[in-house]
Amino acid sequence: MMISIIIPSYNRDEFLKEAIQSVLAQDYFARGSEASRFELVVIDDGSTDQTKAVVESFSSPIVYRYQNHKGVSAARNLGIKLSQGDYVAFLDSDDLWKPDKITIQMSLMKSLPQTKICYTEEIWIRNSVFVNPRKKHRKYSGWIFEKVLPLCLLSLSSALFHRSVFEAVGIFDEDLPACEDYDFGIRVALRYPIHLITKPLIVKRGGHPDQLSHKYWGMDQFRVKALEKTFQMELSPLQEEQVRKELLIKCKILVAGFGKRNKMSEANYYSGLIDKYQKK
Repeated sequence: MMISIIIPSYNRDEFLKEAIQSVLAQDYFARGSEASRFELVVIDDGSTDQTKAVVESFSSPIVYRYQNHKGVSAARNLGIKLSQGDYVAFLDSDDLWKPDKITIQMSLMKSLPQTKICYTEEIWIRNSVFVNPRKKHRKYSGWIFEKVLPLCLLSLSSALFHRSVFEAVGIFDEDLPACEDYDFGIRVALRYPIHLITKPLIVKRGGHPDQLSHKYWGMDQFRVKALEKTFQMELSPLQEEQVRKELLIKCKILVAGFGKRNKMSEANYYSGLIDKYQKK
């Protein structure tokens, strides 16, 4: 049984080295047994910094692949295509794993073989300061489809997937410049229960200016696209109503926000979506 770890990176050489070290320091892999095999795949999404040199500085074998800059979804998708593991884990290049992350997750997967996805609690650092997640970021366990509609709860850096999940729900939407994890999380939560490990096993480091949340105003515009896609899936009447309700909430927020910025074309577009999806 092998675990594939995929790290997408774009001009993050100052973080990437520590991210790789946190993978290589996993106590699960230190066993060196056939049951604890792993491969580490780094997808360089068109970096112009020292990303390649950072990867080559490690003596441990690392699969490195460069691609022209296409975005994080394309980078993750290439990693999935190249990987060979029975299980797949992602690590954003600015995040870190605790040394026992994979040990605890694989112990769960082996004890509950019907479980195909698990994720963990997190430690958050913003601008080098520890912060507490807000109430809306509370994580849940089980069938959590309704819970993932307001915002992304399935933190990819904390998750471990059986490879069959990607065969069932597909890969990341490369047409979404942001909130691709939100879109993917909806598809996963619709098909599978997701087990939460309540111990914080990753460190999420944020606040740096190249984060997508800083690049785009109105991230809900991408979540709206993901919610519209959800109507094409097999939903129960209750799930369809839950999606409709959340889509309308986000459209109203966008109408108000674009209106304040005097971007009336965008405001009118989301007003039209409200008319389209409003229950008569």
